[in-house]
Amino acid sequence: MEFKKDNVFDINSKPKVHFTFNNFIQPTNPITINLIGAGGTGSQMLTVLGRINHALTELEHPGFFVRLWDDDKVEEPNLGRQLFAESELGLYKATALINRTNRFFGTNWKAENHRFRKDEFGKISHSLTANIFVSCVDNVQTRFEIADVLRTLDTTYLYGNTAKYWMDFGNSKFSGQVLLSTIGDIRQPDSKKFETVSKLKFITDEFGTLLKQSETEDDTPSCSLAEALEKQDLFINSTLAQMGGSLLWNLFRNGMTENRGFFLNLKNFNSQPIKVA
Repeated sequence: MEFKKDNVFDINSKPKVHFTFNNFIQPTNPITINLIGAGGTGSQMLTVLGRINHALTELEHPGFFVRLWDDDKVEEPNLGRQLFAESELGLYKATALINRTNRFFGTNWKAENHRFRKDEFGKISHSLTANIFVSCVDNVQTRFEIADVLRTLDTTYLYGNTAKYWMDFGNSKFSGQVLLSTIGDIRQPDSKKFETVSKLKFITDEFGTLLKQSETEDDTPSCSLAEALEKQDLFINSTLAQMGGSLLWNLFRNGMTENRGFFLNLKNFNSQPIKVA
């Protein structure tokens, strides 16, 4: 499902930007990330995070510590479109991907082989906390569950982990979008050149109605790669991951962004940025 929203530009106004949370630019410890979903986009996004982490550490930044969340196991239809090998059939997706990533990049990231949610008592465990949340999920209910967790984190200081950003990935067969949100307000510096934007809305707030309408679409599991390709193009997930990764990289490399995401249509090779305003 592709969302659309008009971007209005006032020639007399200063450019609107969002400055990255200041403590992320030169932190003492690695930035913690919860990557939620290890399927078509999540499996690609983990590699993207590995590359960003390596680049940051080469620039003397402490980099990332990532937890990958998914309770699914690797099945035959996953081979080819998702980043899994035949030898990984039957393994938990998160375990297979994290083991491979740790060996390749020399990281010590962690697999969480269950769903990202509060416990049965409605409490938030230590592993749910992080600085950045990246969701690559294929159903609407999970997005709203994530939003509920993040709202709780916004009002609760837990275990020293300050939740600041949520990046959500979503797609249909040929199109998709990436949207960056802030968890609460991010204090912005004074600027004569830019008009700063401290709060970026959740996708569940900005596009909640459209998300709920999309629940009527067919989301039944595919029995083969050929069937899966009828629902999602071969390169839509990897393209979204690369472009979303570029947005995240620029937050750290440039310390600011004019765009909080984008709409993408691979059928006509069209991409439209979503401005922070």
